[in-house]
Amino acid sequence: MIDGTVVNVALPHIGADLGSGFSGLQWVINAYTLSLASLILLGGAFGDRFGRRRVFVLGVVWFALASVACGLSPNTEWLIAARALQGAGGALLTPGSLALISASFHGADRASMIGAWSGLGGIAGAVGPFLGGVLVEWNWRAVFLINVPVAAVVIAVALAHVPESRDETAAPGLDLPGAVLTAVGLGTLTYGLTRLADGGADAVPAIGAGVVALAAFVVVERRSRHPLIPPRLFADPVFRVTNLVTLLIYGAIGAVFLLLVLQLQTVAGFSPVAAGTALLPFTVVLLVFSARAGALSARIGPRVPMTVGPLIAALGLVLMTRIGPHASWPLDVLPAALLFGSGMVLVVAPLTTAVLDAAPQNMAGVASGVNNAVARAGGLLAVAVLPGVAGISGADYTDPVTFGKGFHVAVLIAAGLMVVAAVTAAVGIRTRPATVDRDRIRVDECPQCPISAPALHPADATDG
Repeated sequence: MIDGTVVNVALPHIGADLGSGFSGLQWVINAYTLSLASLILLGGAFGDRFGRRRVFVLGVVWFALASVACGLSPNTEWLIAARALQGAGGALLTPGSLALISASFHGADRASMIGAWSGLGGIAGAVGPFLGGVLVEWNWRAVFLINVPVAAVVIAVALAHVPESRDETAAPGLDLPGAVLTAVGLGTLTYGLTRLADGGADAVPAIGAGVVALAAFVVVERRSRHPLIPPRLFADPVFRVTNLVTLLIYGAIGAVFLLLVLQLQTVAGFSPVAAGTALLPFTVVLLVFSARAGALSARIGPRVPMTVGPLIAALGLVLMTRIGPHASWPLDVLPAALLFGSGMVLVVAPLTTAVLDAAPQNMAGVASGVNNAVARAGGLLAVAVLPGVAGISGADYTDPVTFGKGFHVAVLIAAGLMVVAAVTAAVGIRTRPATVDRDRIRVDECPQCPISAPALHPADATDG
């Protein structure tokens, strides 16, 4: 989760050291997000079938080795390839973390633990820029190499204290065609959207190929005996709407977290450490209030927080338009960060709770993987599209005037996405009465059982 944002603050230094343009920097971000979004469903399926702790630990090892490759990159192309490998490791460990919690806790404890999980995920995403700033002032390669000792600690703790779990009813096969179509579809679509902003002649064919591949993915999933995304998951309206809200919100977050750190350094003149520190109020709000937001969601359901939260976050994004040359941290950055964080603390918890409550318990890994994939895909597509729409390309990230204008346009678009997410949640999420405890009943014993309580869970940020 930290690595999803820690790289952003290093981008100006990476670009200067490796001689990269803005499109190269976009792909440093998107290569990671692309492989993560494409493979996270397969990672969740691996965990359900072969053991969630086992796959989680494998993912941590893979992630650490790919981080070393990132830190040793001699050029932009090498770094992009290593980032894609790093994302594959993230796809193995990310869904397993939430699925392990879901399998180990029940009832109110489960909602509380998921609230803590999402809060820590959001904190990690916000701490990333600060940690990145400290490391970048020494050497940008350190933002990757620092993962190695952290991974060693995670592996030791997981092996010593985390119980193994798996889905004993999982189908024996794996949907490899579905995984390939996901990767091809998202990859070509992202490439086409990025090239479209640069005026590339191959943009439209690539976008068309991406749409065709994703349409083929839907067909394959409907016919597969062991689909990556079981179609019955989307039969639940709460699951559908919550994932649509996730796509919108994490699209806005992905673009803003990329561009804000660049705005603070290129336009406002902040140092890398100061740019990272500027986001600490966001971190503090998530740290203090995420668990309480999860508990509130458990009592009243997800509809109200998922409606109010994005609106508050949108106001915070509008305030970010005040961040310009010689911006003041207490007057320009702090109010925006506090308001944005306050909105997100209301959103993060209900999202994942709603997703997991709308899915059978034995499909926790798949449901978590779908929601994570949707979140990553939202960020992936937004990073590919928004900078170009806002007029940012080439070497603009080194030009304060041009980048500043593009940043203001981009954050207003992101605020619009938040408003659409709020309206979608208000209209599409309905509270349903609690009639059975779904945590304690198998879906194959009661295939028509309704959800046991109003949806209540948090999601990553990213993530987040």
